[in-house]
Amino acid sequence: MNEERKKIIDRLRRIEGQIRGVQRMIEQEAHCVDVLTQVAAVTSAMKKTGAAIVSAHMKKCFDESTGQPLEKPEELYAVLTRFINVS
Repeated sequence: MNEERKKIIDRLRRIEGQIRGVQRMIEQEAHCVDVLTQVAAVTSAMKKTGAAIVSAHMKKCFDESTGQPLEKPEELYAVLTRFINVS
């Protein structure tokens, strides 16, 4: 497994733990502000993970293309627009 993939998987495991923590907070009727703070942290972590995935994909595309343009730039555009919620 390459280093970037390992880092992404590690991030996802941390996020998984955060989600379980939020579930416990809800079960224990934690204060709303505290729960929402954790939800914001999870959301931020997911966005950063998505950005890392896009970055890794772009590097792979450019590395494999040996300097040539992307074969399917529309595919990358579609992924990016879904990621950033642009219609």
